[in-house]
Amino acid sequence: MSDATSPSVDVVVATFNRPDNVRICLEHLEKQTLTPDEIVVVDSSPHRLTADVVADFPGVRYIRNDAGPGTLATSRAIGVAETRSDIIAFIDDDAYAEPDWLENIVARYADPAVGAVGGRASNGRPGEELEGLDEVGRLLPDGTLTGNFAADTGHDIEVDHVLGANMSVRRTAVDGIGGIVDLFPGTCLREESDIMLRIGRAGWRIVYTPSALVEHVAAPYTRGRRFDVRYTYYGHRNHIVLLSHTFGMGAPILRRYVGTTLRGVGGTVAEGAKALVDGDRSPRQRVRSLGGKALHASATLGGLAAGTTVAARTRLAARRTGDGRVTGG
Repeated sequence: MSDATSPSVDVVVATFNRPDNVRICLEHLEKQTLTPDEIVVVDSSPHRLTADVVADFPGVRYIRNDAGPGTLATSRAIGVAETRSDIIAFIDDDAYAEPDWLENIVARYADPAVGAVGGRASNGRPGEELEGLDEVGRLLPDGTLTGNFAADTGHDIEVDHVLGANMSVRRTAVDGIGGIVDLFPGTCLREESDIMLRIGRAGWRIVYTPSALVEHVAAPYTRGRRFDVRYTYYGHRNHIVLLSHTFGMGAPILRRYVGTTLRGVGGTVAEGAKALVDGDRSPRQRVRSLGGKALHASATLGGLAAGTTVAARTRLAARRTGDGRVTGG
């Protein structure tokens, strides 16, 4: 537990339908060199299996999120509202913390200018710790985001955003941006980036420290063409919402992102046209390749359009509050 000279810290585990992962996650949290003031599990599952798991861990508090699946940001907001610590550390249910994980996170808050801290997530892929060492957690001029959160930079670096599976916030920083709002119903894509970019825009430093390490086992998701198309659609939809929420509907960075994406669609269509006349492929392979590229191009354009609509509605709702604050999706 935090002493009188260090900030208090609570850990929030947001989960949906992964009781087995939650058990392993909590077992790792029990072994921390710095004991959190409280561990809270916020569960949006349709059953009581996770509640039964949490009951095996005395002192861990279980809270329901009745909004259901696809509401990770809501679970995070519940975690913030239900705790009282100076620092709130978020860890995914499929992320297993090294013993000094929390201690290394809290140590970075000795700098009063730090508003958020994220750590490294090992995915078990050979060489991943060397990938993207110069491009960890960046917001690029064209509005795209880099990840590379498995990179071992060897030292702390300042970033624009961190990975939601292994991140933390200073309470005063998140309160100062109006809290966590769920603008991405049905999917969690970009929800943590929304929190981070707004904290950064408010003047806080955001730190990535590879010493705060978790093993990210990445619980299984649905795969296949249907999943890929949905991911493409929601990725672009939510990215438009993210940039408009952070910078405004008319922001140059938003226009650059749309331009970059449209050029990418043009390239995809051109590749599809080339595939159609590729003599090294069978007619069936050519048609299949063209169909796949056309499907993803349509998903991209649909995502951009839907994101613009959601962003406009969100901005209108914010104006109706009278204080310019966004209150919902």
